Amino acid sequence: MLSTMPDFPLTLRHIFEHGRDTYPGSRIITLTENGQQEITFADLAKRVGKLANALAKAGVGPDDRVATFAWNNQEHQEAYFAVPCSGAVLHTVNIRLAAPDIEYIVNHAQDKVLLLDAALAANIAPALPNCPTLEKIVVFGEGDRSVLGVDYVEYEDFIADESEDFAWPDLDERSAAAMCYTSGTTGRPKGVVYSHRSTFIFTLGMASGESLKMNYQDRVLPIVPMFHGNAWGLPYICWMVGADLYLPGVYAHAPRIARVITDEKITVAGAVPTVWWDVLHLPEGNYDLGSLRMILCGGSASPRSLIEAYQKRYGATFAAGWGLTETHPIASLAFPPRDATPDEALDYQATAGQVLAGVEVRIVDTDGVPVPRDGESVGEIEVRGPWVTTSYYLDPAEDKFHDGWLRTGDVGTIDERGYLRITDRAKDVVKSGGEWISSLELESALTQHPDVKEVAVIASPDTRWGERPLACVVLREGSTVTPDELRTFLTGKVAKWWLPDLWTFIENVPRTGVGKYDKKLLRDQLAQGGLAVASTGGQAATK
Repeated sequence: MLSTMPDFPLTLRHIFEHGRDTYPGSRIITLTENGQQEITFADLAKRVGKLANALAKAGVGPDDRVATFAWNNQEHQEAYFAVPCSGAVLHTVNIRLAAPDIEYIVNHAQDKVLLLDAALAANIAPALPNCPTLEKIVVFGEGDRSVLGVDYVEYEDFIADESEDFAWPDLDERSAAAMCYTSGTTGRPKGVVYSHRSTFIFTLGMASGESLKMNYQDRVLPIVPMFHGNAWGLPYICWMVGADLYLPGVYAHAPRIARVITDEKITVAGAVPTVWWDVLHLPEGNYDLGSLRMILCGGSASPRSLIEAYQKRYGATFAAGWGLTETHPIASLAFPPRDATPDEALDYQATAGQVLAGVEVRIVDTDGVPVPRDGESVGEIEVRGPWVTTSYYLDPAEDKFHDGWLRTGDVGTIDERGYLRITDRAKDVVKSGGEWISSLELESALTQHPDVKEVAVIASPDTRWGERPLACVVLREGSTVTPDELRTFLTGKVAKWWLPDLWTFIENVPRTGVGKYDKKLLRDQLAQGGLAVASTGGQAATK
């Protein structure tokens, strides 16, 4: 028996038209050097039509790739709709990648047009001579264009004479809407192509009561970049529900973030843990973050101490998210069960949380056999669902996918309530004496020490045990601490045999292009003798 319901296509055009027609007065606000520029949904929609017509006149047709290289700003938001709704594919290029990686992904994606934020011209200029598929470069915003060394057209000139009305095509919901590339820390970046259908369903899921509970009364600040996993979907979610969207542009630094939250009464904001630490450590009394009802945090594990600090100081719900570029990129959120005590609730919030409706998860052992959901059995996390990719662009990568499941490379457990606890990345786990030591749990415990700003734990070769944990510690300004003091602090918080014997004090933890700890670089520095390693019993370190 078939239903009486139609096969109504789930495309971004419907999100675009819904926001335009239902919430015409909602606003897109972009931060500027001395203030902000503002535009309503209705007026931005007119510019979206003009951009779509300009791209078509420039030869962009169905399935052609249009790259963006930009901060979070109004023009980027316009591209978020104009490109995919016209049938082309939006390719958001990570601005933090090195020139060789930028060249590789632009050429691999065969981008036809580049929409470029002038503030980033110097970042991409070295790559442009080696990107032959680019036929047109369109530049907007403030910045030095002279460094480009190639022909370009100004964005406002590009769209100036175009009509605000565009004949939006009827698209197959399975067709490509956007693409992102992984950071490429273990080889060449891999392309993940999001469909209209997957983006539509993901947007619904993230706006739902199970997730961010967003509506038109919210004022949302996505600090997470629009070039990384579509800013966790926030630009589309805000448009769907009519929430005001604040885009920080180049001004995504802690004092400006805190000022905007204070002055504009931001209710929802999303960023990686490093940003929330920086905001937390601003001088108290200068800012009031009490308007925040929801803090979305992802990209790396959210320490329990960070969650507790924000909830005690501001009363905000802290939602730690887990996922990958391959999962659109959020697959789970960490909200505590309703029967948890306050202390238990914090423990649950420091997990990877429960997968969102539609996503399926399982833990498998080294033979690929699912293990019990008992919170103790450890294995690799695998996921599948309507917004989880089943391959990479032009690269099947069969070692990463099987039977519709994505092998995430994350190691962890799942309990009877469905809470995921990620104990490590498969490549980062410390294997000591045949047993696994979680670098993430050691890092979480160490960041609770008042003198520790951040820490990354990596494996150091050991003749007896195979590997032992090496703690790479960044101290807070003015702090003095010894390895013995840190080891004592850890005692009782983790298993005794997990306690690090080796320590190094560094200025900062290196990061990848998407803001995650670059442990590969730390391991390379260790192998090359570039880290000053001290054993327990060493001298005090001071910063």
